[in-house]
Amino acid sequence: MPVKIIEGTPSAYAYPLLIKQLLHTPLAIAPEREITYQGTIRYTYRALRERIGRLASGLAGLGVEPGDTVAMMDWDSHRYLEAFFAVPMMGAILQTVNVRLNAKQILYTLNHAGASVLLVNREFFSLLAPIAEQLEGVRHFVLLDDEHGALEGPAAFSAEYENLLAVADPDYVFDDFDENAQATVFYTTGTTGLPKGVRFSHRQLVLHTLGLAASVGTATAGVTMRADDVYMPITPMFHVHAWGFPYVATLLGLKQVYPGRYVPGNLLKLIVGERVTYSHCVPSIMQMLLTHPDSASCDLSGWKVLIGGSAMSETLALAALKRGIEVVTGYGMSETCPVVTIAHPGARDVQAPVEEHARLRCKTGLPLPLVELRVVTPEMNDVEHDGATTGELVLRAPWLTQDYLHAPQASEKLWAGGYLHTQDIGHIDERGFVKITDRLKDMIKTAGEWISSLQLEDILNSHEAVLESAVIGLPDKKWGERPIALVALKPDYVDKVSAQEIRAYAVHLIDVTNVSRHGILLQVRFVAGLTKTSMGKLNKRAMREAALGTAAC
Repeated sequence: MPVKIIEGTPSAYAYPLLIKQLLHTPLAIAPEREITYQGTIRYTYRALRERIGRLASGLAGLGVEPGDTVAMMDWDSHRYLEAFFAVPMMGAILQTVNVRLNAKQILYTLNHAGASVLLVNREFFSLLAPIAEQLEGVRHFVLLDDEHGALEGPAAFSAEYENLLAVADPDYVFDDFDENAQATVFYTTGTTGLPKGVRFSHRQLVLHTLGLAASVGTATAGVTMRADDVYMPITPMFHVHAWGFPYVATLLGLKQVYPGRYVPGNLLKLIVGERVTYSHCVPSIMQMLLTHPDSASCDLSGWKVLIGGSAMSETLALAALKRGIEVVTGYGMSETCPVVTIAHPGARDVQAPVEEHARLRCKTGLPLPLVELRVVTPEMNDVEHDGATTGELVLRAPWLTQDYLHAPQASEKLWAGGYLHTQDIGHIDERGFVKITDRLKDMIKTAGEWISSLQLEDILNSHEAVLESAVIGLPDKKWGERPIALVALKPDYVDKVSAQEIRAYAVHLIDVTNVSRHGILLQVRFVAGLTKTSMGKLNKRAMREAALGTAAC
């Protein structure tokens, strides 16, 4: 018997899942709540809705139509928040440009996405200048400038942002359309090959917003989100919609703080001055804020921070917890919109010794509502949920990207067998917590046995002298590959501790933990700093290439 489809009353409203629907609740319950840019520009949600209408009208006046791509190059700002809504609500596509790429890569992404309008901050003129004449589809440039300066620069600007809004109609009518329409596109920052375009629909973004809100809103401890929280992103808005949190914060009507460029001293001032209670960032940003000279005089207690992008070490988690900062790990990829797991501790967990629940917070976490998560063998068989047996993490969820833009072969590889393949290796314990132990490409094969580089990094980072570390595998005639640790020391320990001491410390812990016994072949090299991607992740490919041919300590 076929399934029964509800036909519905002809006059009933079908309510498509469109980004514009996220504005209903805040305008109803918190119209006067504040949004601020750097603590200088302040306005209400009511004014936000008006500015969204003005931006859409202004862009329409430049010829933007449904299906067109509008690209944005800006720091985290109120302007970006307005574009998050106005552009997709018009039926157009917002391209969030990674301003940490080089000019050649940015040129490729803009041309590949077919951007017709580019909104660009004056601070990125050095990136725009060498590529402006090579942009194939851009018809209009709009200047973003905190000082509202003259329309001068490496391109023929059609308007300045605030002037564009000032003369535009706030009552733009945002019509309904198919919820599966594309809303955004951005480009991955992989360490090999050209960036890949990742895109999401209105339906996917709305469902991710609801899933993320349900996860942080129902947790009993950790980085819970409440109506009186004050939100500030410290993950760029050009990267996977700042992990989706601006949409969640807007849906819930929270006070929002946008910091502009990430300057540690300014971030700390905003956290304290605006009483920020909720953020998200990569581990290196948290480390930077905790060790900044101004940090000691800042009361950071009660600040809740989701840590993602790369693994959070137990050492960093403990340092944050001892300052009264609630930190937990979140996990996702560009292709997953991105959040699919959060390591929420339970009420009983936080009663345990701090070292114990710090360990839990560093796990990859529990799946969000609607996420189907499996750890599987190469044959796609599920591994035991024993907290030890590893396999590849594969996913299904309603907000996972369905394809890469103009890349069908890569898309098929991503979705082989009907599950999104993360290429992350990990395990699941009896409570359902996932723990990523390594990336497939970063596993080190020594004497025929796989070694997790992340496990070795956790051990090294627990030494009091180590600021951060990266473990890579280099060719070895005897062992096949040998683990090499690139270690950056804390400033106070430079020239006061030897590579041999660090190695001895690590070998001792390898002997008494469940790390592969071949981990004792670890060699240590001191470096001034670690090479990272534009998103602050360890770029092990680049470090591996640089290390080849260099003598080990």
